[in-house]
Amino acid sequence: MNDSPDDRAASAPRWWQRLRQGLARSSASIGGAIADLVTKRRLDATVVEELEDVLIRADLGVATAGRIVAAIAAGRHDREIDADDVKAILAAEIEKALEPVARPLALHAGKPFVILVVGVNGSGKTTTIGKLAARFRAEGRTVLLAAGDTFRAAAIDQLKIWGERTGAPVVAGAPGADAAGLVFEALSAARARGVDVLIVDTAGRLQNKAALMGELEKVVRVIKKLEPAAPHAVLLVLDATVGQNALSQVEEFRRTAGVTGLVMTKLDGTARGGILVAIAERFGVPVHFIGVGEGVDDLQPFAAREFARAIAGLDS
Repeated sequence: MNDSPDDRAASAPRWWQRLRQGLARSSASIGGAIADLVTKRRLDATVVEELEDVLIRADLGVATAGRIVAAIAAGRHDREIDADDVKAILAAEIEKALEPVARPLALHAGKPFVILVVGVNGSGKTTTIGKLAARFRAEGRTVLLAAGDTFRAAAIDQLKIWGERTGAPVVAGAPGADAAGLVFEALSAARARGVDVLIVDTAGRLQNKAALMGELEKVVRVIKKLEPAAPHAVLLVLDATVGQNALSQVEEFRRTAGVTGLVMTKLDGTARGGILVAIAERFGVPVHFIGVGEGVDDLQPFAAREFARAIAGLDS
């Protein structure tokens, strides 16, 4: 990112507050259950088992939950343990699980850098594209948007609105137009204009998996005809409120679209933010951005330590 050190220092506390507030439901759910379990109780096998159940119910995943309770229990058997100590261990173990996948989205110098954005309808896909466009424009990059979700007129209109807001032109067709043909047109335009970044929206109809797979494969084939190395990034947008269903979405879109990175949205609307940990544990796919609100600045690069401490309810 091209922000100056002073800009980053000034924005960090604001983002931390938004992140803490956004993950408040998740941290309250986990922290409250932990406090209830360990207050004035000795750490015996029953408490350990109940702690593990709490973490599994918080969607952290079985493997991560097992590691966390093992770390909590180490050297503390039959002793009283403070809820804040448990939260500190929780944060440290979550950070360990997330650190390998917390990677920035790196844009190479070639033009255009092609980003294919996939995800089910309602995941926040089009809004995420708009926020990414705003981010890249703020860095001084030129951006072109392709309204490849041709099945929904609302998605086309929404992308046009974001294009106007961010100063990013939009290549769009009529509802029902051939998505692959539109993407070919957009990529041709991006190359001709020397655009830095092309962001392509796609349809997200998981209820018809065969049609979705066929369309995505066709879009990718068309892109590769013009740019053999493209798409350079395939971002899957996940809605945190769907909880465990996010795991099947990652599996499906990895198979159909070759997902290279994740964006998780709507973390402020759920107590199930721990699902990001389970996804990292199971798939190891890079997490580039997370969102905790509707504002443009509420989509930020993912940082493992910040997320882990916020979900544990600890200060920065």
